[in-house]
Amino acid sequence: MDQQVTWRARHFGVTQTLTSKITRYEYPYYFRDEMMRGAFKTICHDHIFERSGDHTVMKDRFEFESPAGILGVIINKLILEKYLHNFLVKRNSLIKAVAEGETWKDLR
Repeated sequence: MDQQVTWRARHFGVTQTLTSKITRYEYPYYFRDEMMRGAFKTICHDHIFERSGDHTVMKDRFEFESPAGILGVIINKLILEKYLHNFLVKRNSLIKAVAEGETWKDLR
């Protein structure tokens, strides 16, 4: 709870620096990170973990608001919603592969 992380990401050829903070935490079921600084007006990202038999299912709820008023709303609908959805799907596939494989041991 309250931990922050700052990282750089490159999207659409632009390098951005973003800072997120864990604002809600219910171990082992849920946590929320919220953007504190970055290119968006707001980002709230919920991570929900549920048991399914012998497996864990992770679900994301990702809400964001772009700056720039109505122009931001238009860009969201035309570009960002699909782009960010695909980005999360790809990132979650990588997390799943690491968590279910042996490479996570190298991250200690």
